[in-house]
Formats: sequence, C-alpha cells, structure tokens
Amino acid sequence: MSGRVGDLNEKQQECLRQFRENLKDLLPSLPGQDDHYLLCWLRARNFNLQKSECMLRKHAEFRMFMKVDTILEDWKPPEVIERYLPGGMCGYDKEGSPVWYDIFGPVDPKGLLFSATKQDFIRTKIRDCEMLRKECKSQSEKLGKNIESIIMVLDCEGLGLKHLWKPAVDTYAEAITMFEDNYPEGLKRLFVIKAPKLFPVAYNLVKHFLSEETREKIIILGGNWKEVLLKYIDADQVPVHYGGSLMDPPGDPYCKARINYAGDVPQSYYIRASVKQQYEKSIVINRGSSQQLDYEILFPGCVLRWQFMSEGADVGFGVYLKTKIGERQKAGEMPEVVRSQRYNSHLVPEDGMVTCQDPGIYVLRFDNTYSILHSKKVNYSVEVLLPDKMLEAQVTEEAQNNL
Repeated sequence: MSGRVGDLNEKQQECLRQFRENLKDLLPSLPGQDDHYLLCWLRARNFNLQKSECMLRKHAEFRMFMKVDTILEDWKPPEVIERYLPGGMCGYDKEGSPVWYDIFGPVDPKGLLFSATKQDFIRTKIRDCEMLRKECKSQSEKLGKNIESIIMVLDCEGLGLKHLWKPAVDTYAEAITMFEDNYPEGLKRLFVIKAPKLFPVAYNLVKHFLSEETREKIIILGGNWKEVLLKYIDADQVPVHYGGSLMDPPGDPYCKARINYAGDVPQSYYIRASVKQQYEKSIVINRGSSQQLDYEILFPGCVLRWQFMSEGADVGFGVYLKTKIGERQKAGEMPEVVRSQRYNSHLVPEDGMVTCQDPGIYVLRFDNTYSILHSKKVNYSVEVLLPDKMLEAQVTEEAQNNL
C-alpha cells in the first residue's frame, strides 16, 4: 500500500485515525487538516505514530516562531536576495504539479553571504516553500485532485569550486534540513541537468541532510535531458531555453520574469567583509619558521578544502605534493600545487580548495619564515571531500553519452 488516500491497509487506516485524535488540539493552527495533509507526515516517518506526531508538533512550533502563516504578506527579502538569488517557479508538469527551476552556475555565494544574513536566506526559502504549497493547493482546487508535491529542475551548468565554499554549503544544508523537517513529501522528482564532473563532490557534501526517500527522487539526466523533461512536462509549460515552447513577453526564451538567473553581486551591497567561521584546530608558527600539514589523497578527483585565519598579522600559505613518501621535504623540493603567497588572513579569513588530479600526500604549508620578530597563531579547518562513487560513475557515463 502506498500510504495515500484510497490506498491504505487496515493498520495505516487505524494509524491515521489515532494520529488525527492525538492532534485534535493542534489541527486548527495548521495549514491543512484533511487526510492528504496528515498522511504526508505519517509517510515521512513510515507510519510511526509517535515520531510523526513529534515531527508535526515541532513543525507547529516552527510556524509560530518563524511567523510562517503570514510570511507571504508580511515579509520581503532584502533587495540583494530578490535580485541575485537564482531560481523560480515556471509552469506545471503533466499532472498539474508546479515546476521549480534552480540555477546554480551564475550564483555568487560569497557576494550573497557578504550582503545578507543566513536568516534572510532561510526565511526566503520558507517563503518559497509556502508559495509552492499554496500553489499546490490552488492546483488541487482547480483540477479537482490532490496536488501536494513539486518537480524541481536543477541546472548545474557552471557549477564550480566557488560554490563549495564552506559557509555557502552550510547555509544550503540548513535550508535542506528546514525543507525536510517541515515540508515532507513536498518533492515529487528532482531532475539534475548539465551535471559537471564536480557534481558528485557537491552532492556528497549535502546528501547526509537528505532523507532516503528524497535521495531516491533525484534523477541525473544526460545529453537527452530536454527529451526527458518533455516526457513529464508539456512543451508549452517549459521555457524555450530548456527545450520547450514557453516564452515570456516580448519573446523571452529564458522566461526571466519567472526564473531569476542571478549573477555576481555588486560590492555596493556588501554589509560585511567576511563571514564568521568556526575552525577545528589551531597552531602556532614560530618566528622565522614554517609548519607543514600532510593530507593523504587516495584516488583522483578528491577535493582538498581549507579555511584559515591568522591572528595579529599576515601569514604565508601554499600547497605542495610530496615526492618522497615518509620523509620531510622542504618546499623547494616539492612540486607546487597552489602557489605560496602571503595572505592578510588576520583581516579577512582565507578559504580555498583544489581538485587533486593525482593520489599522494598533499602538504599544506603555513609560512612565517619572513618574520624575524613575531610568531603567528593560525586557526584552520581542512577537509578532504570524497566524490560519491555511484554518482561519479553516473555523471561520467552521461558525459560520455553526450559526446
């Protein structure tokens, strides 16, 4: 049994009855009270009555705390988010579900986070979820059938290392958690198009925040992605840019009135010079010396990512590849992967990453040899990002099919 209205076994029917009885004190404050709505929460916790009730009660608290019921009328995102956060709803699939497009490539993660608070982003995503929820309700009334979930098209063209900046990934992960906790069964399918080789690394960073049910709805499309989209969405509901016939006046094939394609954020919007970060470790680099940190990369395609902040003054930093395993090598004896230079990381925290083309020992070197008077304290975090093997193989296969 699917656990949906009209397709419940006796145990599920009794669970729904008891669920409604347990929540009779809460139902008047919720945006939905019918069986379709309650079953979404039950399915999200596999009809575990206690867990489903806990989830829905937490959602009620969330709605009250974030003032969700009036967010569409009473709150407007900062101008920088309205103009430079990508995405938008455009059209409906063949069953009447709204279609949402997310456009990753042109987004400027640092510019956005330097210009608005994380809370602004989360509230914007809540607003979008509420808009889509109300659109589903409107479609249900219009079509005379239950519409409770959306189609998402994730355009990954241009996805690069800048999008894997840790504060941006953390913010995106928080938005995913918010969606999973408060809008269960809200996603019908997620189509990933134009996925580059870096996509498995990016996916690996956020997949732990996705439920198993959500992961199963992710479909990575290859070179025939336009054809596949048109199997689920009629051409007159798909922008010309994405293989359909839909255009905004006056003949806009991108439908920019409905989908924001974003771009670099002008520095005139910046309200801060950096984003506060928490670091995992600290080291002191004595005057006239350096400190090397070794990280083993076992296979090609891993991404080595770092963030650091020095205290009091600047510090040198570079990345090298060891050629003599088991021995300490001087910087001049190793190939330079990232050129060593001095960073004003005492003023603006530094971050960066490199895709490791070859396995081996990669050395992160903090350099204070030029300072004869002062030691430097450096706070830092380092991660080795492993691509998701299954997705990596799928993306590689799709790329080959595109040739």
